[in-house]
Amino acid sequence: MTTQAASTVPRPRADRRPAPWVRTRLRSAPLAALLMAALAFGTVLLAAAFPRAVDRGADGALRRFLHDRGLSNTRLQATSVLVRDDTAAGLDPVMRQLTDRIGRDVPLTSTGAVHGATVRGRELRNPGLVHLTEANPGLDLMYLHDVAAHATLTDGTWPGPATPGQPLPIAISRTGAETIGIKLGDVLDNGEEISGPVRTKVVGLYRADDEDDPYWDDLACPTRACAPGGAWTTGGVVDGTSLAALLAWGGNAKEARAFWRLPVDTGVVRADRLGELRTAVSGYITGRGATDLAAATRSDLRVNSALPDVLDRATARYEAAAPIAAIGPAGVAGVATVVLCLAAALVTERRTAELRLLQARGGSRGGVLLRLLGEGAVTVLPAAVLATTLALVLLPTPRWGAAVLAAGAATLFALLAFPARAALLWARPKARGGRRRVIGELLVLLLTGAAVAEVRRRGVAPVGTGVDPLLIAAPLLLALSGGVLLARVQPVVVGWLAGAAGRGRGLVGFLGLARAARDTSGRRRPSVLPLLALLIAVTTAGFGATVLGDVDGVRLRAARLTVGGDASLTLPVGPTLPEDFTRAAAALPGVRAGTGVWTDTETFLMGTKDGSAQVTLVVAEPTAYAEIARTLRSGTFDPAVLAGAPGGPDTPVPALFSSALGPKVAGGPVRLRLPSGGELLLTDAGGVDATPAIPGSFKPFVVVPVGPAAARLPELARVNAWFGVGDIDDGQFAALVRDKGVTAATGLVKVIREAAGAAGHDPHALPGGYTVHTSAEVGARLAADPLQRSAQRLFWAAVAAAAGFALLAVLLTLLRAAPERGAMLARLRTLGLRPRQGLALILAEAVPQTLAAALGGALVALAAVGLLGPAFDLSALVGAHVGEKLTPALLPVLLPTAGLTLVVCAGVVAETLVSGRRQLAAELRAGDQR
Repeated sequence: MTTQAASTVPRPRADRRPAPWVRTRLRSAPLAALLMAALAFGTVLLAAAFPRAVDRGADGALRRFLHDRGLSNTRLQATSVLVRDDTAAGLDPVMRQLTDRIGRDVPLTSTGAVHGATVRGRELRNPGLVHLTEANPGLDLMYLHDVAAHATLTDGTWPGPATPGQPLPIAISRTGAETIGIKLGDVLDNGEEISGPVRTKVVGLYRADDEDDPYWDDLACPTRACAPGGAWTTGGVVDGTSLAALLAWGGNAKEARAFWRLPVDTGVVRADRLGELRTAVSGYITGRGATDLAAATRSDLRVNSALPDVLDRATARYEAAAPIAAIGPAGVAGVATVVLCLAAALVTERRTAELRLLQARGGSRGGVLLRLLGEGAVTVLPAAVLATTLALVLLPTPRWGAAVLAAGAATLFALLAFPARAALLWARPKARGGRRRVIGELLVLLLTGAAVAEVRRRGVAPVGTGVDPLLIAAPLLLALSGGVLLARVQPVVVGWLAGAAGRGRGLVGFLGLARAARDTSGRRRPSVLPLLALLIAVTTAGFGATVLGDVDGVRLRAARLTVGGDASLTLPVGPTLPEDFTRAAAALPGVRAGTGVWTDTETFLMGTKDGSAQVTLVVAEPTAYAEIARTLRSGTFDPAVLAGAPGGPDTPVPALFSSALGPKVAGGPVRLRLPSGGELLLTDAGGVDATPAIPGSFKPFVVVPVGPAAARLPELARVNAWFGVGDIDDGQFAALVRDKGVTAATGLVKVIREAAGAAGHDPHALPGGYTVHTSAEVGARLAADPLQRSAQRLFWAAVAAAAGFALLAVLLTLLRAAPERGAMLARLRTLGLRPRQGLALILAEAVPQTLAAALGGALVALAAVGLLGPAFDLSALVGAHVGEKLTPALLPVLLPTAGLTLVVCAGVVAETLVSGRRQLAAELRAGDQR
């Protein structure tokens, strides 16, 4: 029997589970997931990289600053009175104890570490020695631990133990011996003491293995002969067993000292631990640490160091530069936040139908949001971890907390942006009226006004309180307020332009401008976010560029004030400049004004209201000197006030007095007395607060014209300095100085040059006291400060990152409107719109917002400089203490603004060319579902 098979309905297998929702969703839109991961990667990478870059720059600047201060300012030196029972073996354990105890709190290095004993110097009275001046040469003696490891014996032997009644055996440097005229085996006469003659015998000559070795620093010329007081002096070393004889040779037990030098390792000092280091060093100088050291070693041991003052200056520089360095990254953070919000809005609009369908089919709000959060975690978290790891590896620094915290905040925001935006779909619709928006905008404006007023009232936060958050937030708040105002103004202006274009014959301009005045839903209220992103980027770039532009100008002026012009040559007491040098210097190419000057600090002003006063005399040619003062904006005066006819000694010479002297000389002539005994009668021709010839001096001074002054006292016609302004070539000026600028009747220059040649140094170098400076050289030295370079690099990196995010914000805005715009172009193409007109239409829609944001950002940047400029101290970025504040300037704002505008416009054009190639048939087949 046949039976008809019954039809069956397939049922799902019990062991088959539905595909995971997150995996299915990511597979359905891999490109969107990849783009979201890329956006999260870039954002988190910058968030983690900026704190690391700031830390690296601060550490590098601090270490360079400490290194440039030299060993004498970055070491701790312990001293104790030398006693007869002291031996070299007894000094060694003290060094080990000091190193162990101090090294626990202060990083120390063995480079430059040395200990030993020194005594005051004595004269060398032997006949036939080289005399630099009338004074006898001098000899300093010392014991230096392990000196043989840093010097090579060239003749004789190293000193041995002292023999009672015999000259003290010593070794001196071969260079110093040849300079002074000492030979191996000489018995040196060092004067008399109560116990009898004091003698030393040269038993060895040595040569320093490296004269630049820190081992020799801060000692009394042990490697060569020097002339600190106008007479040759060199140092000699004794054996470690001769400390008692060394004490007797010195003749004064109070000036015989044992010392232990402990250099600080500046290569490992960290900017974030400056306070701890300063506290530790101060404690070993005057605190509990000093007491413990004395109790553990020698009762009279004292530690001294200039390091606390140096660290105070380093801290002030670091904290002054920190707000300026933080403005760029803060701007990037603001633009990145806007971009993430735009990306979340774009994704939410694209998936609104899907999310509402899930809601209609019974999906709970929490369940849907958890799935969205899981979808974001799969894309965002791996990218964030990779970006954070990359930043930690590529920018190594001991501090990682700030970088990880910033990366975590960026990751959390990127992860929650889309779910938070999607949650608004479940919010209860609010009645339209704009009241909440108006209240929010008013709150932003009030907050901005309060922040700016507070910053202007109190200035920057005091040193030691860290980065001032209000000073960092104020420019961003100004940009936010500018965006709020521009969002209100732009639709009205663009709508008016659209109306004007509508009255013309063309249709493309009208349609593009009309769409630019509305958002994708057609309301007359375009999105504020892309406008705000552009505005923050432009404001940050313009504000930072103004800061750096002002720094360059102020640095040039500071360099000129330091030099006294664009080039200067000053001489020590005694030598004078020949006339052919002053003529040749004034004739150098590029010199706009130059003059020789006579300065004398040993003059006295007689007959003032307070009696007499010591002043600095400046004798100069009035016209050229007035031009130099005008260029420097220092002590500007009219040269006509110094015009005076020649006359007798009782005819007053017009003079300019410093501001402090002005009230004391008012009412009558006063007399100026020179060191030679000559006198000059002066009359008050005006007052100035500074003068180029003595830059930075707060001492009273007098400026007199050379013609009338030399007519009364011919000695005032001499010249011991030259100052000039203009585009002066450094090499030409230096060559002129070497050829014609160095003369000395005493022959001091010749002796010093011969000694320099014998020591292996450049014999053509200028001797001590001869100073040549140019503003270019001083400015370059100021600009070489790593703190400034780090701040500049960080700023330009922030500008580049902000420009990239601003471009991304514009592109996201275009992508957000791409479906609706594509459908519109497709319909217009059926009505005869040509492809070129379609591209022009897209440009007319996108470019107005870019131009409005660029113009608004430039105006906000200028306003920020004008409002916040007085609160910024430029000294840290200039490299010298200056009193100038930020001033608004158009060019520094326009250049980065134009650059950002071009970059964004180029991105808009590129996106337009790509989107404009969509085929008409593809758009029409898609159907009108928008």
